[in-house]
Amino acid sequence: MITLLDYGAGNVRSVINALERVGETVHLVTCPADIERAERLVFPGVGSFGSMMQTLAARGYVEPLRAYLAADRPFLGICLGLQALFEGSEEAPGVPGLGFLPGMVRRFKVGLSVPHIGWNGIRARQASRLFAGLRGDEKLYFVHSYHVVPNDPSVILTTTDYGASFVSSVQRGNVTATQFHPEKSGEIGLAMLRGFFTGATPSRPPIRPEATLLAKRVIACLDVRANDAGDLVVTKGDKYDVREAGAVRNLGRPVEVARRYYEEGADEIVFLNITGFRETPLRDLPMLEVLRQTSRDVFVPLTIGGGIRATVDETDRAVPALAVAGEYFRSGADKVSIGSDAVEIVEAFLTTGTATGTSTIEQIAHAYGTQAVVISIDPRRVYIERPEDAPPRVQTMETRFPGPRGERRCWYQCTIRGGREGRPVDAVTLARVCEDLGAGEILLNCIDRDGTNAGFDLELAKAVRDAVKIPVIASSGAGAVEHFSEVFAATGVEAALAAGIFHRREVPIETVKAHLDGRVEVRRAR
Repeated sequence: MITLLDYGAGNVRSVINALERVGETVHLVTCPADIERAERLVFPGVGSFGSMMQTLAARGYVEPLRAYLAADRPFLGICLGLQALFEGSEEAPGVPGLGFLPGMVRRFKVGLSVPHIGWNGIRARQASRLFAGLRGDEKLYFVHSYHVVPNDPSVILTTTDYGASFVSSVQRGNVTATQFHPEKSGEIGLAMLRGFFTGATPSRPPIRPEATLLAKRVIACLDVRANDAGDLVVTKGDKYDVREAGAVRNLGRPVEVARRYYEEGADEIVFLNITGFRETPLRDLPMLEVLRQTSRDVFVPLTIGGGIRATVDETDRAVPALAVAGEYFRSGADKVSIGSDAVEIVEAFLTTGTATGTSTIEQIAHAYGTQAVVISIDPRRVYIERPEDAPPRVQTMETRFPGPRGERRCWYQCTIRGGREGRPVDAVTLARVCEDLGAGEILLNCIDRDGTNAGFDLELAKAVRDAVKIPVIASSGAGAVEHFSEVFAATGVEAALAAGIFHRREVPIETVKAHLDGRVEVRRAR
């Protein structure tokens, strides 16, 4: 029996599913006495340090946790469950951590995108049951903006490189904690959990890389909507039109397609509920069930977009966006993607110049961490003769591809409602403001390229990548393996996403990874 501490923040369903997959039975902590009685305790934490410690204190968990750790009883912390072991964090000055290990949690100060999101390697300094069967050159999934700095170097289990070397896991006696997410690290992560909880002999991987490298991510996207018969299907649009011969294109069942992509080596999977803007999210039970079923068999990050906004339930009771997001997290999502609502939030910010702290972006980022908030931007190119021809405050740019009347300038107009309505906000400005409000990642689509197989819009991707310090995912237009290497080389984006070519098996994910291998760093699933 494993006791799991769920303090109500983020996706613990995937941790439970991973532990059950490796043969364990899981009991959730419901009161302080559950911690005292635990034989083996797992603490998966996500969100913000201050919010976590406040919740632990309010539920009376702090002192039982300190006593459990001091007794050197079996413990596995994950992500924020690692950071909680230390004395405090720069994320929440003045808020004490559990203080089990001397040291602090520091924000990344590197010339790279923060959060550090994606698949990176580790260098082992100690032997551990976690490493049973590992070679040492595997990649594991990270998503964090802060890292631990122990005062005692003897507790360091592994280090990882991201601009500089940082501590990616610790071990002291029976207490082990990782910054990476084993439950989101595919079959490698499951093997680590299996070795850890089945009492494997502590070992040290034979390979100890001189440097670790963050992999460029290849992401599979599933546009999900109800067809005319009311069944949820994976579909694909052509410039956001998903109908063909009058019917919704049906490219498979969401859970089955997602499982196939996991087996083929997708680094992440994105579900976009493209009917979300017309339906009440809390009534969208089939989509929640898709996440629940997918997370049982898919152990890579899952993002859900569509309908993440304030709404009402079936009794017309107001439901805040934070509660809507919480339903998706509890159903298996690791990140939520905000689209149309982000445009409206940015428009309000540009009008007042003030962040209210009450927007969907700010609320979710505060409760679940910036890494949980993805902004999905749906722009279209608008050609103009002169910068002054664009709306006020819009950023324009020169283009190598003239417009229909020979125009050499353009701007990227953000749209809402599935691309049906344009707004006087450009993609670059939207990305910058959303970053300032707390977003952790940009999913950059392009209506002009959607379904064309003509390649990503490199000018758009580079403009947004250069404008923000958070990771950017390029989307729309992939039609060949060369398009992936091209967008990584030309723009520096951290990830590239495709849908149609994967759905129709025109370009399998394994083929994309094989093409990229040797050109950029990639994760090759074993």
